Amino acid sequence: MSEAACRIDVWLWRARFAKTRTLAAAMVERGVVRLTHQGRQARVDKASRCVRVGDGLVFALGGRIIDLTVTAMGERRGPPAEARALYVLVEGD
Repeated sequence: MSEAACRIDVWLWRARFAKTRTLAAAMVERGVVRLTHQGRQARVDKASRCVRVGDGLVFALGGRIIDLTVTAMGERRGPPAEARALYVLVEGD
């Protein structure tokens, strides 16, 4: 895996949307995560799929719909401020 891409379960864990990688992988495998890459949106069903800077993610979490754009991969699961630097939330209509 290059620095320009990261497994989606690892990225969700680093960005603190899941408490563990196992929970992140389960969330992806349930089919609740949609990935937009190069203008095409698809449901992601494998935790090994890659996410890249500029990709969009949409998923439900805690009764809310999260719509975001990936801005960085991150090197570790750091504090919340570091995790928030990995994405930008998309404003809804």
